[in-house]
Amino acid sequence: MNQALPTILTTTANALAGYQVTHELGVVRGIIVRSRSIFGNIGAGIQSLFGGNITLYTDLCERARSDAFQLLLRHANERGGNAVIAVRFDATEVSPGITEVLCYGTAVIVERIS
Repeated sequence: MNQALPTILTTTANALAGYQVTHELGVVRGIIVRSRSIFGNIGAGIQSLFGGNITLYTDLCERARSDAFQLLLRHANERGGNAVIAVRFDATEVSPGITEVLCYGTAVIVERIS
């Protein structure tokens, strides 16, 4: 059952404009491992014959990053954070056709500066 998470602020910067970090809670991450199906590979192969954006792979990458990001937010929430700073993505090919996408950052508690 998916439970809605509270709003968690995120940034790739080391600080959030207008907010002060009051507590650092440590590194949080979201990891997802995806593989391409045989049908996806065939469809992408056909798309590659025509050149340009291979939308089947683009969609797969977007879903993997979105899933990793949602896992990052869940991890930050579990640690008690209301923000994540220094958010980054990394991807590694585990084996041919299988890719790990990692989203990581630092969970923090922030308060709005008056």
